[in-house]
Amino acid sequence: MPTLPWTVPNTPPTGTEVHVFASRFETRSRWGALKFFLRTPGVWRQVSRAPGAYGATLKAQPLKRTFWTLSAWESPQALKTFARSGTHAPTSRGLAPLMRDAKFATWTARSDELPLDWAEAARRLS
Repeated sequence: MPTLPWTVPNTPPTGTEVHVFASRFETRSRWGALKFFLRTPGVWRQVSRAPGAYGATLKAQPLKRTFWTLSAWESPQALKTFARSGTHAPTSRGLAPLMRDAKFATWTARSDELPLDWAEAARRLS
């Protein structure tokens, strides 16, 4: 799967602060990577309709068993609501035992900095 392009479900107001979330997942096996890969479209559809989502992208290297997400949200609460609902909630619970490693980073940015840069996400996840 190539990198999914930055998708903008909701246009943020100009000049506002946004909540940024980045993640890096490494699965224990190629089977885990396949399961992650197969469940991605459902979660991606949820992101594309999520209230408070200002943008998201995903980078996948399934043969290396590694996946990254990068997203911008109206607030930490908007992200929390997304993560605990819809397809994402059961998917994340189901995939958790298949993970070898997971890293997360959050920070704030200005809406005029969107779309976000993968290099900054990688630096913060290191």
